[in-house]
Amino acid sequence: MASPLVSRVLVCEPGRARQMNAGARASRGDTLLFLHADTRLPRRADQLIIQALTQRVWGRFDIALSGRHPLLKMVAGAMNLRSRLTGIATGDQAIFMTRQAFNAVGGFPEQPLMEDIEMSARLKRLSSPACLGQRVMSSGRRWEHDGLWRTILLMWRLRYRYWRGVDSRALTNHYRQVR
Repeated sequence: MASPLVSRVLVCEPGRARQMNAGARASRGDTLLFLHADTRLPRRADQLIIQALTQRVWGRFDIALSGRHPLLKMVAGAMNLRSRLTGIATGDQAIFMTRQAFNAVGGFPEQPLMEDIEMSARLKRLSSPACLGQRVMSSGRRWEHDGLWRTILLMWRLRYRYWRGVDSRALTNHYRQVR
């Protein structure tokens, strides 16, 4: 589907981490941005990223969630606060970094889930993240489709189990639509 819209399409094995690592290997720039397909960047995102990387080696944007559910603003606000307090970013927040930082931590760990959480933890050893207040807009469809509270509980349960040392492959049994 992307072929008519881009100059190059990469094909690799399934898995977000594999796909992001393949994209990073194929790119030529010193700045890397990892963006979900359902996430839109704010205006001047390129300039904001370049400016942020003069102070830190990686970062992420705050997030807003599209959709009709009245509590999606609360969910996004909680995600932003959690990320600021912990220094952990999720893929929905458009994680960016220098190529040097990417290489220093060995790229994304090739695991089926929590690759963004693990990447953030590795990058935190190099520097704290630049937490940009400008918002990316990401789809709130998972929360609307699966239920807001049910999705929040699922995400926190998965994160807690991962933090406790459960292998990410075991967690995929509890997470639908792993890519």
